[in-house]
Amino acid sequence: MRRHLYVGATLLALLGALQLWSTVLEKQAAVEAATPTAPRFEVDPLWPKPLPNHWILGQTIGVSVDGQDHIWIIHRQGSLEPGEQHATTNPPIAMCCAPAPPVLQFDQQGNLIGHWGGKGQGYDWPESNHGITVDYKGNVWIGGNGRGQPPGARGQAGRGRGQAALDESQTAGVQGYFNDSMVLKFTQSGSFLMQIGKPGQSKGSNDIENLRLPAKTFIDKATNEVYVADGYGNHRVIVYDADTGKYKRHWGAYGNKPEDVNLGPYDPKAPPAQQFRNPVHCAELTVDRLLYVCDRANDRIQVFRPDGTFVKETFINRETLGSGSAWDIAFSKDPQQKYLYLTDGENDRVHIIERESLELLTTFGEGGRQPGEFYGVHSIATDSKGNIYTTETYRGQRVQKFVYRGLGPVTKKDQGVLWPKGK
Repeated sequence: MRRHLYVGATLLALLGALQLWSTVLEKQAAVEAATPTAPRFEVDPLWPKPLPNHWILGQTIGVSVDGQDHIWIIHRQGSLEPGEQHATTNPPIAMCCAPAPPVLQFDQQGNLIGHWGGKGQGYDWPESNHGITVDYKGNVWIGGNGRGQPPGARGQAGRGRGQAALDESQTAGVQGYFNDSMVLKFTQSGSFLMQIGKPGQSKGSNDIENLRLPAKTFIDKATNEVYVADGYGNHRVIVYDADTGKYKRHWGAYGNKPEDVNLGPYDPKAPPAQQFRNPVHCAELTVDRLLYVCDRANDRIQVFRPDGTFVKETFINRETLGSGSAWDIAFSKDPQQKYLYLTDGENDRVHIIERESLELLTTFGEGGRQPGEFYGVHSIATDSKGNIYTTETYRGQRVQKFVYRGLGPVTKKDQGVLWPKGK
């Protein structure tokens, strides 16, 4: 009898333990199911490799990845300080340094494999380069946000970080004059193909022939249309045929007709502005045909259908003043593009956002000049492997690579510097 009682008690204890363990596992599974996941990254501190010919970068204000996973950047030669160009004087003051050509092409290993750019016959090179996009055909598009000087004018004024919501150009020029009223299209070897707009000819946000300090382009493979975030002088998205340059449509915030009224300083406590502030800094189309637009100084992303119909919006770090928090967008490389990556050059961060809900999941980066830190993180792109590339304006003057390390649970809202963990 005692033996049977002992065996029965043991079985009851085991059943109780199993039930308790099952409950624990269920609770753990529920917690894990409720914990969001996000892509994980580590900075590659050795990418890219050093440039040849004593070349260095100025403000690096565009990055794109082509169909061969080559990485393209564009920078501003004119933003370098005199002391950074001592190899270019006659006679040379010192061995270092010289501006690299404006457009640079790297392979996956960080080797420089192509370079070109600058003034040439048949087109108007921008006073201040801004943005680069390699389209689905392999063509290279650039814009510009240089005010420049009207014919006969002299002098120029510098601009730097903290110029609220205007630009990071070193050629502020004459107030009211906008030289860079165009976007340019080239082959990958730098041969000129097309120009939309003419310097100094912009008539405002409803001028369909000219742009006004355009920030960035996106080319839609399905319709062969180029979307322009236009930009630093205008307050709109405008669409053209990518082969002929023929005008298609344009719109402002919420799909409204754009206006060029001065909205005054951004106030995070005020009702949302019904127009874009300068700059309209990016326009990126997703696989499910939604256009995400960076309204930088308003600290927001607005989402549209390709015809300009407003869908939704979100605010990121809404208390951010100065140059704003919504700088540039790239998408994760899964088929649904589940995640959105947003550069925030005022707070020196990259935000990872769940694209459909626009929920901010986590953030990485920190202000500074070491690998994985940022100063004026400006543009962002992803390659086919899911790696991220960022460029930095102001005195950041570089491109960085962040290696994709798969998905993982979000354990920190602010991850800080993503230094390699090693093996």
